[in-house]
Amino acid sequence: MLRSFCLCLLLLCASCATPGSSLSASRDRHPFTIELEGGPVWQSSNDVRIPGDDGTEFSMKDLTGGGPFAAGRITADWDIDGNHAVRAVIAPLEFDGTGSLNEDTKFAGAKFSAGKRTKGTYKFSSYRLGYRYTFLHEEHWRLRVGGTLFVRDASIELEQGSTRASDSNVGLVPLLNFAAEYYPAERWRIVGEFDGLAAPQGRAFDIALKGYYDVADWCSIGLGYRTIEGGVDNDSVYNFAWLHSVVASVAFLF
Repeated sequence: MLRSFCLCLLLLCASCATPGSSLSASRDRHPFTIELEGGPVWQSSNDVRIPGDDGTEFSMKDLTGGGPFAAGRITADWDIDGNHAVRAVIAPLEFDGTGSLNEDTKFAGAKFSAGKRTKGTYKFSSYRLGYRYTFLHEEHWRLRVGGTLFVRDASIELEQGSTRASDSNVGLVPLLNFAAEYYPAERWRIVGEFDGLAAPQGRAFDIALKGYYDVADWCSIGLGYRTIEGGVDNDSVYNFAWLHSVVASVAFLF
């Protein structure tokens, strides 16, 4: 799956490779952007306890492995005018793996034995709608601040022989958004983005640093790093994960 995505991405990039002007000027002429992003994702930690008050804590990373797993997202941006912009993001993420639990585990109303072959499935897909305001726009810099409505579609499942249990959660979370764009030279752009918020009951952070090259006035390619960290701690669910991804992308301007 990941290999096929990368091949499609390379073909799209090759089709874009025509002369163009600077990306900042292109964005003034093309207010709509569709970006396709994908790459391998690793988990450095992923601790689960369900129910959160009396379940048995285990590591999803130990069960499924650290990765890599395939991940991707689609981002749509609309620059309404020089200051106001809206953004929509679809970011599906789901992976699974098989291993064994280190101890007898009580999870989501079922009991799983230690040392037996167990399949774990982890899902944390998100759908976002945000608004951003440009408070600085100079020749080499553009800074934006705003907010994001973050809809999470999460589930965790364990399967051991005929025993199977899962816990799912769909919720809406408001996040703060900050983005900085730096134009070091014609055709080049460096972007840092932050979506996140912390509260006593949990936190969510999505941080990316990417470099883009403008291969045409209507198309750019990008490469960078993204990390997602956060989780929730309440009586029903305890889950905190930290994910890392090397991402490649292609963006089309309209």
